[in-house]
Amino acid sequence: MSEIRGADDPTTQREELNPAQQAVLDELGAKAGDRPEFDEDLRPHLRAALETAIEPHLDALPPNEDVYLSKHRLGQVHGCEAKYLAEEAEDFEWRVPIARGSVVHKAVELAVHWRRDFEPPSLVDEALARLEAEDRGLGYWLQGVSEAERAELRSLAVDSFTKFVECWPRLQPAWRPVTESRLRAELCDGRVILDGKVDLSLGTARGLQAGKVIVDFKTGTSLPLHREDLRFYALIDALRIGVPPRMLASYYLDRAHFVPEAVTIETLRTTIARVADGVGRLVELRHGGRTPNRIPGPPCRWCPAYDDCDVGQAHRAEFDDD
Repeated sequence: MSEIRGADDPTTQREELNPAQQAVLDELGAKAGDRPEFDEDLRPHLRAALETAIEPHLDALPPNEDVYLSKHRLGQVHGCEAKYLAEEAEDFEWRVPIARGSVVHKAVELAVHWRRDFEPPSLVDEALARLEAEDRGLGYWLQGVSEAERAELRSLAVDSFTKFVECWPRLQPAWRPVTESRLRAELCDGRVILDGKVDLSLGTARGLQAGKVIVDFKTGTSLPLHREDLRFYALIDALRIGVPPRMLASYYLDRAHFVPEAVTIETLRTTIARVADGVGRLVELRHGGRTPNRIPGPPCRWCPAYDDCDVGQAHRAEFDDD
């Protein structure tokens, strides 16, 4: 059975669940009548609506260029545009806080398919070994990282993965769990590319009936941007298969807390408008001579443009202690 079963189903009683794990099961489960159905022509309608909204913004885009849009880039360009441009100009560097997410996601992926009992540190070590063996990106960084940074990374990854194991029931194969799943949509003859990678998806659509749940794992504070990131995933998935996910959820490991949202047509329409506006901002900043806005806030602390930004410096002078 491809759907997540509720607490009253006998197949979920194979292990004793603590209250946090039971809460996850209760949150994710749904009866057949609670799963919405969507029109069979939703897929072409979404594509047409999105391309119609995007195309006017592509007039200034050179013929040999495209617009690549990830959730991170979309979130940046809807924030402080000066910070976005400064970060785009820098070369990407792996760091311990960034690498932690990749290690934890690999450990979750292994845990889904691990046939024996395990301890979280052992699976984190296996995840590190497998990532280090890759001759690209994070693998290269791990091969040359200092022992102190590796120890710090392992400590943080063990902490996050242990919280996942403590708070989530064992993911059953019948739930169709998929980790680190890449989503992609190409629009306007390939001139606009939407790209994402889902932390965890569970379930699947049945015909026109939504059944999938997409989950992003987070640490720290709940932010409105986290919900927008998930809506972006929902739109890409609906463009792919014609049926959007049933539910989106940010799960905060530090607090064992769900922030769920049902996916509706209005959700998708709102996201289409946000994506189209983001494409317009990107094209104008690159090719239209747009003056970037400057929006001060906590990110000013680590913004690479801070030294030359009067707005950011004034903000920190007003709100930060020495």
